Amino acid sequence: MTDTSAALSGKSALVTGASRGIGLAIATELAARGAAVVITGRKPEPLEAAAEEIRAAVSGATVAAVAGNTGDPAHRAEAVAAAVAHGGIDVLVNNTGINPVYGDLMTADLDAVRKTFDTNVVAALGYIQEAHRAGMGESGGAVVNIASVAGLRSTGMIAAYGASKAALIRLTEELAWQLGPTIRVNAVAPGIVKTRFAEALVAAGEEKAARAYPMGRLGTPEDIAAAVAFLVSDDASWITGETLRVDGGLLATGNM
Repeated sequence: MTDTSAALSGKSALVTGASRGIGLAIATELAARGAAVVITGRKPEPLEAAAEEIRAAVSGATVAAVAGNTGDPAHRAEAVAAAVAHGGIDVLVNNTGINPVYGDLMTADLDAVRKTFDTNVVAALGYIQEAHRAGMGESGGAVVNIASVAGLRSTGMIAAYGASKAALIRLTEELAWQLGPTIRVNAVAPGIVKTRFAEALVAAGEEKAARAYPMGRLGTPEDIAAAVAFLVSDDASWITGETLRVDGGLLATGNM
């Protein structure tokens, strides 16, 4: 078995939306593999608690917390600068996402839809632009955008969210073409992962929701973190423009 404990040693990583759930798991995994990590989130207190959780889980971890709104260019610049302070920015994980719109698009609040795209797509591009300007464009690096199976298959229930994630997947492909060979850009498309964010999707019970999955269970944040860690590592050095489904086989069934 390959030892991954130092696979990212000397690297600096920025993980957005990392105060809990998938983002926190990703940041913890990258720190465990040797990266210095910067995490972002809207609220300072939960974000600092997350940083302490990473330090407790990973002995000697280098972690910085930068609170702010992902839609704010000044915040994005501050977060990227914090990563550069660790020696550069080598890894960017765009994990921040919102889903305020459920159900019928014909009755959807267009301001809420616009906010969904601004946060899930436009801000992700803003972070990539900022990282590119801050040195990734010259020194190279790896970007992973956290998409969703809802961006690959219609759901009916979370249509606006799914459309935004479809846009993020296309953005990933376009940027892989534009930024190669120095920067690799990939996406991960999770199925339902057991987080607070997904609670509305399992309102009828986790056991019932898991029946749709060939693997017989829902995902965990750690499942997604392991996939991200692979994509930003040298083991994935010839992979770019890819959307890796981490969905317990859900889309293989042809259903959503």
